[in-house]
Amino acid sequence: MDLPDAAIDLVVSGDGTPIAYERSGAGSPLVLVHGTSGDHSGFRLVEPLLAAHFMVYAVDRRGRGRSGDSKGGYAIEQEFADIAAVVGSLGEPVDLMGHSYGATVALGAALRSRNVRRLVLYEPVFGEGEAPELLARFDASLARDEREEVLSSFLVEVIGLGPEELEQFRASPLWAPRVAAAHTIPREIRAEEQYEPDPDALAAFSTPVTLLLGDDSPGWARRGTEVVHAGVPSSRVVPLRGQGHLAIVTAPELVVTEVVRFLSDGRAVETG
Repeated sequence: MDLPDAAIDLVVSGDGTPIAYERSGAGSPLVLVHGTSGDHSGFRLVEPLLAAHFMVYAVDRRGRGRSGDSKGGYAIEQEFADIAAVVGSLGEPVDLMGHSYGATVALGAALRSRNVRRLVLYEPVFGEGEAPELLARFDASLARDEREEVLSSFLVEVIGLGPEELEQFRASPLWAPRVAAAHTIPREIRAEEQYEPDPDALAAFSTPVTLLLGDDSPGWARRGTEVVHAGVPSSRVVPLRGQGHLAIVTAPELVVTEVVRFLSDGRAVETG
């Protein structure tokens, strides 16, 4: 799933966990942070388009791909530190983009980093509770190594994919890496239930932020977007017309157009 001309590099996070990323393109640095159940290949359709404009660093978050994993229990703050370590290692102002849970992680990393130039968040999520029965079912399925069952249920019952969309996903090269990362789904759902960004930190955050929001995205995606938009004065919401939560797969050109427009604009972001 690596791009033919991409290089793989590692940084070491604060707790000693190696964090891998795929590097491609040329230009100013843009770090990509994927969502739950994925790895860096979740950006496979947008990465080559972005690499025409930026030096892209597509991260494997901890627990998948070439990255290491938590040894003494998982916490979302570890992921904030991971991405902050990647950003800090680049030695120059960095643009940062996250999708879904990865958007939550990107926000948390940006709040503790000094060299994030601009931030793109595609539907961050926090404070959302899933039914305990669903998580218990996921845990039981993983104990039986029924990884595809966990992934399918997550995509349908949480993300909201329809039967045809699920079958298209199954047939795509993105399926296998997501199956491999299925064990990270319950822990990330539990982490996002418990995490809320600090309102004072959001209010003091001056980095320009663009929030991408699909017209057809579920309610939890809208609520996460609204929390950040209401809390960060330098933020704006950009609608993705006719799209849902997975426009990085269903409409990559649209996503890239909006990202490039924002990141190539040297002027201050207008709020509203």
